[in-house]
Amino acid sequence: MTPQLQQKAESYRQRLEQQLQQRLNGESRPPAPTLSAAMQYATLNGGKRIRGLLVYLTGELFQTPLPQLDPVAAAIEMVHAYSLIHDDLPAMDDDDIRRGRPACHIQFGEAVAILAGDALQTLAFSQLSGDQALQRQPDRALQLIATLAHASGEYGMVGGQMLDMEAEQRRVSLSQLQQIHHHKTGALIHAAIAMAATLSAATAQQRQRLADYSRAIGLAFQVRDDILDATADSDTLGKPVGSDAAAQKSTYPALLGLDAAYSELKALQQQAHQALQGFDHHAAPLRDLADYIAQRPY
Repeated sequence: MTPQLQQKAESYRQRLEQQLQQRLNGESRPPAPTLSAAMQYATLNGGKRIRGLLVYLTGELFQTPLPQLDPVAAAIEMVHAYSLIHDDLPAMDDDDIRRGRPACHIQFGEAVAILAGDALQTLAFSQLSGDQALQRQPDRALQLIATLAHASGEYGMVGGQMLDMEAEQRRVSLSQLQQIHHHKTGALIHAAIAMAATLSAATAQQRQRLADYSRAIGLAFQVRDDILDATADSDTLGKPVGSDAAAQKSTYPALLGLDAAYSELKALQQQAHQALQGFDHHAAPLRDLADYIAQRPY
């Protein structure tokens, strides 16, 4: 990550952490404190905040005021946090460690973890429906809600998880693997950018360019994840490694070989840069972020 992007990303992460803390704490005492504690445990545990960062960087591209972007950045991170809780469950990926500490279901038990994920999902949508500024723009609010719902449900993240489960212990083609991860990983990344573009009144041509960018970095994120799972250690990643191979999941290194997976990653990185051609200097952080996604160490 370049020093310029590092500084900008840290500033946005701090803002997002404050937003999440405020929105998770709420205005009144929670009726179920254990549930509230599990939601905060799973959400306020660091992480790269790539999806929230994409909201802010896309808004910056159009010089959109930060307060308008805050509810969208918080909502996308809440959905992501819920998905990680459920991913880690024994019935899914069966991972005990998340970001260097016990997964939510290890810390609180499976039943509480499931409920925490459910509650985070609904809380995410309340960030969009309950925001006072968005309530004055109901058409725009509805568009944001529709985008997030599509990206997180059957035709997005959850559908991708199902495709991933069905692909276990069998060989899939490259196009099938890309389809899995376009939904499982790429859908929320696309939604982060698309929702910020909606708030920023982007043109149809700008939306298409950003959609091309999001597709490239969404797949690049997963290719890099697969490479790290095959080459890094658990201390570096803060989670178990080798779980994909143990579950006989289809991954880019398993399908293409490690060298070809690196080549695929480089091609996606170049596609992301090409998609941003035509934008001015405000797109420099998005270009740098594409490089970081392709080269990140964890």
